Order: sequence, then structure tokens, then C-alpha cells
Amino acid sequence: MGTAERREAPEDGVTAQLTAQRDPEAPDRDIPRHEDTAKAPDEERPPSRPPLWVEEPARHGRMPDPVRSAAVRAVLIIAVTLIQAMVAFLCTLAGSWLAFPMVLSSVAGTVVATWGALDVWVTRQVWNQRNGVVSVPSSTARALRREKRRARRQSRAAERAQERIRRRGGTGQLSHP
Repeated sequence: MGTAERREAPEDGVTAQLTAQRDPEAPDRDIPRHEDTAKAPDEERPPSRPPLWVEEPARHGRMPDPVRSAAVRAVLIIAVTLIQAMVAFLCTLAGSWLAFPMVLSSVAGTVVATWGALDVWVTRQVWNQRNGVVSVPSSTARALRREKRRARRQSRAAERAQERIRRRGGTGQLSHP
């Protein structure tokens, strides 16, 4: 029996009736009964209860795998560098002998973290140029698409010419393949 029933129950022993009226599957008054939860997810909810969440389409697609792995690597390196810097600062405050080596490693970590951030940027640029995401006239992918399009047009034109020759029964053809 919950606290709410004890608080609302009269002193003459009606608590047993209140507990008997409740759904055994809904131990709390805030939890809906089966008929409320049996509705399909696409049905309208009652206006008194707004939905728990609203699914929105993603604004951007998923990052390509090489870019994502470079970003994860960079985040890990930056996190370790920040921890090193904090330890170096605390060791300096404490006057520990470990302060100087930690400062040196923090400087080295900063250089590596900068390299990691640049690696993400370069990997993203290379991916975009190779896979045609960037629409720049100098894009390698644009030239490749243009060549593929030209080859497709030529092959379709050749197929149409062969189909015309077959439909005519081979008339006008000097030799048969």
C-alpha cells in the first residue's frame, strides 16, 4: 500500500477496498493501466498527457568512418592532455618533484592534441574531396562523376544503336558479330 492511499484513507478501515480497486499491474497511480498502454504508438494520446519524446529527423547524416575514428582519437588525446595539465598544476601547487616532468609531458601532449585536431580536419577534407560531398570546381570527385556520366551516356547510346539494328533485322549491317 502506497503512502497516498494511507494518507487519503479514512480511519474506519476502507484501505482494503482502495487497494482492491487498483489494477495489480499498475502499482502506482501515475502508471497507466493496460487499456491506456495497449494503444498503438501512432495513435493520438490524450491531450492531458503530452508524449514523452518527439522523434525528429537528424539534421546531419552520420560522419564517415575514417572521420569519426579520427575525431574519437582526437578527443581521447585532448582529454589525456587536459588531465596531464591539471596534474601538473596540482603538483606545482604542492611543490612536488613530479611537477617539472608533468609540465614537460603537458607541453608534448598539447602538440599531439593539436596534431589530432588537425588530423580530424584533414581527414574530413580528404573524405569530402574523394567522395564528392564538396561541390567545388576543383573537386576530384566532380571530375570522376563527369567521366562516369559521359561513359554511361556512351554505353546507352551504343545499346540503343544495337537495339535499332536488331529491330531492323540487321539490314544495313555489313557484317554480323
